[in-house]
Amino acid sequence: MRLVDIGAKALRTRGFVRAPIYLYRTGLGFLLGHRMLMLQHIGRKSGARRYVVLEVVEQPSPLSYVVASGFGTQAQWYRNVLAHPRVGVSVGFGMSTPARAVPLTDDEVAATLQRYQRDRPRTWSALMSTIESATGRPVTTLPMVRLELQP
Repeated sequence: MRLVDIGAKALRTRGFVRAPIYLYRTGLGFLLGHRMLMLQHIGRKSGARRYVVLEVVEQPSPLSYVVASGFGTQAQWYRNVLAHPRVGVSVGFGMSTPARAVPLTDDEVAATLQRYQRDRPRTWSALMSTIESATGRPVTTLPMVRLELQP
């Protein structure tokens, strides 16, 4: 089994994907570094508090993070933040900070992906292959959200 296939299978395994949430909720999120964050959001139908750990694609400013939806517009967290843009963000040692989720335009997404590919070519290649294997679709664009912290 190829490494890409293992990564794709892991992305489809609920226990694996949810494990980092417990690190953040116990104050150990710093172990994942500053390239990951935990997003607290509200379920669009249930109204229940939900959590997801995402890779930081870009940090345009100290109070702003950009994250991508590797599973496209059908990802539950993505659909939830479109419905309820008031979220919480935890990064490193920090506990949840109130934030606003703002979807990026197609032009902003294209520019962000270009910078990511230029700055992290090996990471992009591995990530792209893993996402394509997990979703069964080519990665041409990814929906992205800017999280604007409001401390």
